[in-house]
This record gives sequence, structure tokens and C-alpha cells, in this order.
Amino acid sequence: MTDIVVLRGGTHGLPMEEYAAELRDRLPDDEVALARTPAEEREYVSDARVVTGGSIDEDLLAEAEDLELFACAYAGYGHLPLEEFRDRGIAVTNAAGIHAPSIAEQVLGFLLTFSRRLHEGWRRKQNREWRHFQAFELQGSTVTVVGLGAIGHAVVERLEGFGVDTIGVRYTPEKGGPTDEVVGFDDEAVHDAFARTDYLVLATPLTDTTRGLVDSEALATLPPESVLVNVARGGVVDTDALVGALRRESIRGAALDVTDPEPLPEDHALWNLENVLITPHNAGHTPKHWGRLADIVAGNVSRLDTDEALENRVD
Repeated sequence: MTDIVVLRGGTHGLPMEEYAAELRDRLPDDEVALARTPAEEREYVSDARVVTGGSIDEDLLAEAEDLELFACAYAGYGHLPLEEFRDRGIAVTNAAGIHAPSIAEQVLGFLLTFSRRLHEGWRRKQNREWRHFQAFELQGSTVTVVGLGAIGHAVVERLEGFGVDTIGVRYTPEKGGPTDEVVGFDDEAVHDAFARTDYLVLATPLTDTTRGLVDSEALATLPPESVLVNVARGGVVDTDALVGALRRESIRGAALDVTDPEPLPEDHALWNLENVLITPHNAGHTPKHWGRLADIVAGNVSRLDTDEALENRVD
């Protein structure tokens, strides 16, 4: 019997061999098999207790007769056959939280870049220009974080010591949060928060509520010196409205790790705006990716034999 099967295919551009090695290191008494072909996937999952990977289709799932846990290697799980998992009593977990440290560090990098205008320094260095330019301080500003999950919490934690005021936006504001103030997603509360915001950080899942949240009206509500930082999903922002606001300089700038569309076409207007920083959905990339996920999965493998709740269970 194969205890754990790692499905083939890269995840976030990272080789699955490293993931399998991390699991073997943490679970030396279990057999961890890496499936490299469709045939190996069918063979290995047939008697596997745990299967992990980015996704699994219903045909392959049907082959997994002894499966107890599917450990999704993504934070998102809407693409999985959840109803089939439920019908068969198979637990499902995800990778929520493993990207939070690297994404939060990138957010801090974006905030400091715009507060100290480091991108302008880089531009002048490229042109060999020794001319002073106006910079600002992050201290004393208001940072609004939309989404207080693992990433939002990590961002706020890293802002401690910078002397900023923080506002959090979440679905259930009555739960509170690590920010100085927490509001819900109703239009009045959100726009009131946006009107007081110097740096708007988007760290929320893309849902019916958040799709197009930052539209032309929201952008008009932001102060002209404000900066938008998006590490959520491109669809949270109305891209055309953002381009218009940046061109008019009705906001100071934007730092985007995600865009809509994505990948961003070579001829898109965002590439040519000097008040925009763009990274290619890269904030979650870290050499610690597989180690953090393996910690979660290995812990859950041990919990399968106890009544302890599984970490990151989503079903």
C-alpha cells in the first residue's frame, strides 16, 4: 500500500520532486510516491491513503478506493470535485497560509518603494541622473487592508513599528482583527475607509462580493496621494478604471502583483505608466513553499488516526 501520492505536474512553476522529498523528510515511516506519468498516477492512487497535488479529476479520483485525504497544493479549491469528496467522506485540505510571509514582505516592499519613491531613484540611476527628488515617510499614514486572512494578518503584523494607522475590511467585522479598526463590505463603510486611506492593500479572495470592488467610484473616493497595492486577484480591480485614474493622477500610483487580464498583454497600457510597478504574480514564490506545505500535510497525516481536527480543512 502506498501511503502518500504526490501527483505529477509543476505547481507555481516549482518541481514536485522537491515537494516529495520534503514529505519524505517529515514522514520517514511512510511511503511517499511521486507519480510522473498518468499511468503511475492511476497505479499509485489505487491504494493510497493520502493524495496531494494541485488538482485531481473525477476519473482519477474514482481509482482512489482507499483515499482518506486529498491535500490540495493550492490555497484555492473551487476547481476540485468537492461534491464527490463529500459523498465518499474524503477530507480535503488546502495550502492556505503558506504564501503569507513572502506576499506580506512584498507588500511591505511596495509600500516602502512608493513612500520613499525608490522606483524614481532606480529610474534616475538608469539615466545617470544625480538629482534630488521628493520622498515621503510611511510613518503617519493610513493603510487599509482588504481581507484579513493569513495574508492580511501577516501584512498588518509587519506594519507594526512603522507608526501607521490600519483599517481592516472583512466579511464579518464583528470578529475584529489585528487592525486598529475593522469594517464590513457594505458600500458606505468601505468608501468611508477608502476616503481615509493612503495605501490600499488588496489581499482578499475573488468572490461575487469582491469582484470589481475597486471600480471607478472607489478610485474616485481614494485621496489623490493614495497608492493601490494588489496581491489578491486581478478581478478585484476594474482595470480600465484603474488605468484612467493613473493617467489622470487621481491616485498617486499602483503596485500590482496580479492583473486582469493575466498574463498582462505586451501592448497593455499599464506597462507604459511610470507610476505603476508590476510583478508577474510572483509575490507568493519562495524557496520555502514546499517545506511549509509539507509541514501542514505531514501534521495532517498524523491527525488522521486521532480525533484532532485537520489543519486547513475546507470541506
